[in-house]
Amino acid sequence: MKYPIPSELLSYVEDSHERLLGLIRELCRITAPSLHEERRADFCRKWLEDRGAAGVYTDAAKNTVFPVNIENKNSITVIMAHTDTVFPDTEPMPFIEKDGRFHSPGVGDDTANLAVLLMLAAFVAEKRPAVPGGMLFVANSAEEGMGNLLGCRHLMEQYKGRIGEVISLDATQFKYIHHDAVGSHRYRVAVKTEGGHSFGNFGNRNAIAYLASLIQTLYQIKVPDIGTTTYNVGTISGGTSVNTIAQHAEMLYEYRSDSREALEIMKRFFYSAVDTYRNMGIGIEAELVGERPCSDIRDHESQNRLVEKCRDIYAEYAGIIPSLEAGSTDCNIPLSLGIPAVTIGVCRGGGIHTREEWLETESLKTGFKLAAAVTASYFTQ
Repeated sequence: MKYPIPSELLSYVEDSHERLLGLIRELCRITAPSLHEERRADFCRKWLEDRGAAGVYTDAAKNTVFPVNIENKNSITVIMAHTDTVFPDTEPMPFIEKDGRFHSPGVGDDTANLAVLLMLAAFVAEKRPAVPGGMLFVANSAEEGMGNLLGCRHLMEQYKGRIGEVISLDATQFKYIHHDAVGSHRYRVAVKTEGGHSFGNFGNRNAIAYLASLIQTLYQIKVPDIGTTTYNVGTISGGTSVNTIAQHAEMLYEYRSDSREALEIMKRFFYSAVDTYRNMGIGIEAELVGERPCSDIRDHESQNRLVEKCRDIYAEYAGIIPSLEAGSTDCNIPLSLGIPAVTIGVCRGGGIHTREEWLETESLKTGFKLAAAVTASYFTQ
């Protein structure tokens, strides 16, 4: 094999399936909305410390970091998986085991991947394989939604100039690898008018009506014929009662693209539309609440080498050649900084970002090996 798993690590992976499932069960009971991942961060730190991981710490962004042999090293490999989920719940969510599947919101995105990360970090903590370039195992925060990749941004800043490659464990399929970044801009848009009583002040301007009109305008754009570009209004709210002319209405709006040029075109159209309504005398505020950058890889040879290594490992251990796709993940940050990075997954499942999310537990036997082989590729053989 081109990328063999050391025998001791392979035995650990094959013997740890039930321990891995138990860890996933534990993690699923710990809720972790974006920007409120404290309990999972604490769990990860204590779990690693209990298994002998020296120097584990939780940073200001709520990343739990286990550094391995990084002293005076300027080519550190980061292996990461995010702790947060898209769900706002602060009480434990349902967890059901049935017919070889775990059913729980967030179980695949990203709890199972996080559990595999912790298991691999525990092996390294105990066995201390030689890692010439140094490694960081990171249970990072704020990947989802309004978290705006805060955890990864903070990590890249803290280790600026020292990170050589990034592997993010964050997917529930083996059929693709994310090798490129889908950038996005996200806005909170609020419309304000004088409003009033629906009968006594009929004719006054209604914030909901103007927001609806703005949405209709935004949906008229023909997306740029550059790469792949999308847009979406995700939430709307406003008004007081059925017999009140709304004084306030707001929405969350985003556009995405794997092309920097297309993002700029969408940005210009968005602000042009907003300015049009302002020129009509409508009170309108547009706040940028999230921005994910596109790739800016200059060393394509290094990026391609990392991608091909992961594809070879998939072929060896899963028997497939995964397709290459752009994605919106933690890897947006290193890719935008010119750092080679890929996102891979360690499980098979479905229903991502819904409360019907599920995970095929047997798939972890393959996925754990994939992650182990990628990790071991940085050991001294």
